[in-house]
Amino acid sequence: MMTTRNELVEQHILEYEARRKHFDELFQRAEKGIGPSPEAAELGDELASLRQEREQLLNHIEELKSKTREEWQEGTIEEAGPMILWEAIAKRLESLVERIER
Repeated sequence: MMTTRNELVEQHILEYEARRKHFDELFQRAEKGIGPSPEAAELGDELASLRQEREQLLNHIEELKSKTREEWQEGTIEEAGPMILWEAIAKRLESLVERIER
């Protein structure tokens, strides 16, 4: 059975939402782990930067949700950009959480 564009749109949005949930869990772990230490300020700054990037991606998700079917058909669905950005930020966040939880 062939997947329709609407199903692909929904699938992409669900993927973004799953990644957002994973991000939120990582942010909670990072925030809990940052305690008084010489590198606490640096870790806090890095976490704030990642949080800002997360917000930008969440804004992108909201834009995607509001697009009409015609707008999706113009090529947005094939665009891998947002998923690549999610991956890059997730790797940085996971690395930060590992540093904090050591």
